[in-house]
Amino acid sequence: MSSPILKPNCTLPDLQHYVAEVVKARGFDQETVPEIFMLFLEECGEMAKAARKLQNIKSDKNSKEHRLDHEIADVFIYLLNICNHYNIDLEQAFRDKEGVNNQRTWS
Repeated sequence: MSSPILKPNCTLPDLQHYVAEVVKARGFDQETVPEIFMLFLEECGEMAKAARKLQNIKSDKNSKEHRLDHEIADVFIYLLNICNHYNIDLEQAFRDKEGVNNQRTWS
């Protein structure tokens, strides 16, 4: 299977579809949601570590360097993968949730 192409100026549904295709092409389509969720949490930890380093918060000087932008992208990829497993259209879920949030009173 050839590698999926990420088109320029893609939409959120395009990205979600791309992740579904990449997961298949790279042979990760048999992972279970619990496995993906653990990877998602691992990437969240790496994202937090990268953010800590950018804020000069004390951390292990021998630890691997993390790029915050790459770690955020990894978190997003796993989030889209989880959405795909549950057939959640993330854009629509976002719009629906914002509809609820817009009805709330924020203080």
